[in-house]
Amino acid sequence: MADCAAADQREASVFRNRLYYCFKPFVPFSVRMGVRRWFTKRKRERVSNCWPILPGSERQPQGWRGWPEGKQFALVLTHDVEGAEGIAKCRRLMELEMKLGFRSSFNFVPENGATVPEDLRQELVKNGFEVGVHDLHHDGKLYRSRQAFRNSAARINEYLREWGAVGFRSGFMLHNLEWAHDLNILYEASTFDTDPFEPQPDGVGTIFPFWVSKQKGGNVGGGANPAQVAAEAGYLELPYTLPQDSTLFLLLRERHPHIWLEKAAWIAKHGGMVLLNVHPDYMDFEGCELTSRTYPALLYEMFLKHVRERFAGSYWHPLPRELAAAVQGQRPQLAPRPLRVCMATYSSYKTDARVSRYANTLAARGDHVDVLALSSSPEDKCQEVMSGVNVFHIQSRFTKSEKSPVGFLLPVLRFLFRTAAWMVREHRRNKYDVLHIHNVPDFLVFAGTWPKLTGASIILDIHDIVPEFYGSKFGVSERSVVFKVLVWMERVSSWMADHVILSNDLWLEKYIERTGARQKCSVFINNVDSVVFAPRPRTRKDGKKIVLFPGGLQWHQGLDIAIQAFEAVSRVLPEAEFHIYGDGGMKGQLIALSSELGLSQKVQFFSPLPVRQIADVMSNADLGVVPKRADSFGNEAYSTKIMEFMSVGVPVIVSKTRIDQHYFNDRVVRFFDSGDIAGLSRLMIELLGNESLRSELVANAAIYAKRHSWESRRRDYLELVDRLCGRERAETVGSTELGATMADVTARKVAARELVGL
Repeated sequence: MADCAAADQREASVFRNRLYYCFKPFVPFSVRMGVRRWFTKRKRERVSNCWPILPGSERQPQGWRGWPEGKQFALVLTHDVEGAEGIAKCRRLMELEMKLGFRSSFNFVPENGATVPEDLRQELVKNGFEVGVHDLHHDGKLYRSRQAFRNSAARINEYLREWGAVGFRSGFMLHNLEWAHDLNILYEASTFDTDPFEPQPDGVGTIFPFWVSKQKGGNVGGGANPAQVAAEAGYLELPYTLPQDSTLFLLLRERHPHIWLEKAAWIAKHGGMVLLNVHPDYMDFEGCELTSRTYPALLYEMFLKHVRERFAGSYWHPLPRELAAAVQGQRPQLAPRPLRVCMATYSSYKTDARVSRYANTLAARGDHVDVLALSSSPEDKCQEVMSGVNVFHIQSRFTKSEKSPVGFLLPVLRFLFRTAAWMVREHRRNKYDVLHIHNVPDFLVFAGTWPKLTGASIILDIHDIVPEFYGSKFGVSERSVVFKVLVWMERVSSWMADHVILSNDLWLEKYIERTGARQKCSVFINNVDSVVFAPRPRTRKDGKKIVLFPGGLQWHQGLDIAIQAFEAVSRVLPEAEFHIYGDGGMKGQLIALSSELGLSQKVQFFSPLPVRQIADVMSNADLGVVPKRADSFGNEAYSTKIMEFMSVGVPVIVSKTRIDQHYFNDRVVRFFDSGDIAGLSRLMIELLGNESLRSELVANAAIYAKRHSWESRRRDYLELVDRLCGRERAETVGSTELGATMADVTARKVAARELVGL
């Protein structure tokens, strides 16, 4: 999928450049520059998250062994000389660098109407500088077709041989690393770590050089050259890692090299390569009045002096050819770039353990993760960073008190539209690789329509199977029109997704039967994150016996059954209390029921807590209870709470529902008949009064929880995400095949693009 996206960007850049060069002769330079500045200024506001520093680009390539002589980082200086005006300034630039103790590479355009004097090239080499080839004509047409590039490569190879050059950089930083194998080079330098202002803005996402292997059966351009043997195996790619001078001083009109200085310090900290490209064509050495085409050479001099003084003795300063010769033996492989993932959930991220588990897993390995969620408290910030995850609260929902279908639907639709608009805007700024959409509702998946049509893959995560969930919530029968519409929406939503995750095996078969999506479905139950939910010392020493329920307060959860059962418990065990953490449509009725039974002091209600805080609360409980109704939606709804209680070392009583009997047995939980108030009371009293029985259940449950923790599925989820992004892996996800191959995914996207005329 990454290759498809890169191809799309190359095609788009070729199209833009063709338009540019069609109109260039008829539009004055000042007008062209003014238009570019206008667009650049506005784009700068949108790309602050990835420019000038791209998070994740500091990761070292695979096989990286560091810089020669144990230096902290490398400093490489290059110059692209575009025309006669730049050629006339080369000696001044060379003298400036020699005076300060630096060397660099000057890259010349062989055929653009300006002759490159042989004596200038010889003088540069004699003084310890390097000469490289910069494009062929510098007209933006080098990569217009494969055959055209082959023809140009043959000419470029002649200049490489004639000039004794081993390095190449294309005009406008256009690049195709596969095609560049046609060149007889040791290194290529037409890429960048991040630069959204370039015509082809697909950065390589690293501040290190990396090896580009040549595929077997490829052809190398003719002509004997010292670099040819190396070129047959591959070449080293040297991305520039500091913004170009033209971008910084001409387009953005910066008046100080502070961006260079700050990013150079960041690169040095991470041991990367500070590679800068400046153009003598745009430099003013005379202190004359500046024009729209020039900036003071003093700014470049300030940068060099700063580096020399601040980092004295800590950097290696080779010519590009010297760096390529020294590093190519390592053949550092470019690590997979961090993925950009966007999740959307009509829930509170802080309290939704399933969503946070996925997001934290991706962020922990270095991927960029944005989560669009609900604000559950007035104290929630619009944007927060939680364990490396960017959480955006784009809508408020302080209570779950919707009483009617319309009251429930309207805010959901509002969230859908806000999510869709947000994704379109951010995807245009910096493309997402994967969208992970969590239901309820299923149709939230359509918020990702535009990103999907432009390269992103979509995972639809079924937390709750919607037709049954809706029927339980609003008393709708399976024969009703509304239920049938929801089943139809379920099927359409599954078509939109590239892969569908279901939260339990019972729903898998039902979902497949209704949607026909067997080949792209898998099951990820609510495996508990053992880092968050782990045994810990109890901090409560008040002598009370606490029965706990944390979760949604809906009718199918059966909390009214538990409260009625607790009335008998409180008479036998006066020190017992029932603590309920959660929110939902039944909360008011449950509070009233507690008051009616005289349990206002014994049954206490608390607001939902973030995942890590609720884990602390659970670990201090004496007994957990999950009293779901078996004659409702709860019969097949997997409860995360059971595994969470097991993981923190608290025994749990569970009603006999079909789903819970499918996954658990009497050795790890204690079952009671759903709706049996007296039976639940007896079990509560028995477990609260029998320490050895509680210890036995805790020990058995701990083994079960460890075997089924998130650690057992973490890798499967990462492999699923990687496969959808085109990162090949041979494994399957758990016992269920991922099904949808990359060929299937690509075919569906091509069909979708054709459908809308893209």
